[in-house]
This record gives sequence, C-alpha cells and structure tokens, in this order.
Amino acid sequence: GTGMGLPAAVRERVAAVHRGSTLPERLRFYDVWAARYEQDVAALEYRAPHLAAASLAFAFPAPLAGARLLDVACGTGLVAWELHRRGFRCLHGVDGSSGMLERARSTGLYQELRLCVLGREPLPAPAEHYDAVTVVGALSEGQVPSTVLPELLRVTKPGGFLCLTTRSNPSNLRYKAELEAALGQLERSGAWQKLLAQEVEYWERATTEEESTQGTGYISGVVYIYQKCPVPQLEEG
Repeated sequence: GTGMGLPAAVRERVAAVHRGSTLPERLRFYDVWAARYEQDVAALEYRAPHLAAASLAFAFPAPLAGARLLDVACGTGLVAWELHRRGFRCLHGVDGSSGMLERARSTGLYQELRLCVLGREPLPAPAEHYDAVTVVGALSEGQVPSTVLPELLRVTKPGGFLCLTTRSNPSNLRYKAELEAALGQLERSGAWQKLLAQEVEYWERATTEEESTQGTGYISGVVYIYQKCPVPQLEEG
C-alpha cells in the first residue's frame, strides 16, 4: 500500500513542495512544476478549488459578475476556472512563482496578475479594494504563514468575504492549530465573523500511508468562509 495508487513522480513532486525548504528554493520548484502542475493535481483528485468556489458562491449575495475578487497564491488558475463557472468575472490573481503566473495568464480568466510573495511583502492592492479574497491550498506548513491574515483583511471591503482552506493531514496539524488560533483571535477582536468551517473528508489523495485518514488513501481538509466587519446593514423599507 505505498503511494496510495499515485505515480511515484507525482508523489515525489507533491512531497517536495511540502518539505521545509527555503522560500527561494520552493518558488523555483513551483516555476518548474508549473508545466506539470494541473496533471499532478488531477491525479491527486484535488478538490479544494471546487469546494472553495462552491462555498464562496453560496455565501455571496447575487449578482456575482460585478464583484472584484483577489485569488491569492493563484497558481495556474484552478480556482479561477471554478469561480468563473459560477459567474464571477472580475478576477485578479497574485502568486510568488512567475512560472505559475505565466500559466494563469494563458487561461485568459484574470483581468490582472501580479507577482507577490505573501508573508514577505504586502499585497499589491489598496485597502478595502476587493469584494472577496481567496487563499486556496497555500495556507499550510512551509508555505504561507498564518500571520498574513491581517493583510488579507486589509484589502477586503467591509462586508466582503474571505475564503481560506487548509489541510487536516498529520504533518499539517500544528500549522492548522496556529491558523485556527489566529482566525479565532481576529473573530474575538471583531475584525470578521465566521460563516463557515466545513471539514471535508476526501480533500485529496494522500501521498503516504502516514498522511492518510484512517487508511482511506485520502487526506482531509477544511474550507473557511469569513465576512469582514462591519457587515453592511440592509436598508429598511
């Protein structure tokens, strides 16, 4: 039962990105991985982009087409495809890897794409600029630190939505606990309110037996939706 039915090369590439390498090494790795990334995540049955977009669309007041969204750590544009399918049309993306951004640009789904290493530098956007901000897949051990949450909030309009995901596999549990502590702290301070924290059992295929949830061959994950305060009051009458 090694490898959970995944090709060894896919397992190796996925493991490499979660290993504690330095940030420049990891970004170079993503640059190289960009060409094979979508095939690899298809092999993983990676459901986060679909689940996150569905949750956000559900939370969102219609109409969606005019809403301005920032897709943080956008990668090759998997989240943009899912958002576009659900009626979102004004999509901006940032990523730390120029190789990934090149692929995202070729989708034609983004109005704007910028290079930005989150955690190292601020987002290239003014305050209260976006109706929604998504961070799908990047909030995990060795990737984007949970200290970026205030920066995500800064660029979100009051009443706007933040859609975040993380993994619940054993090697990410310490990070997940830190993330949830930071999420809770911002909620208690009145910065945002939690609308959803959805645990999903079959998030993606596990790359090792140790990571798999109770021998299912999959790891679990979670989708969070927050709404930035103050939430606009509905007009009377």
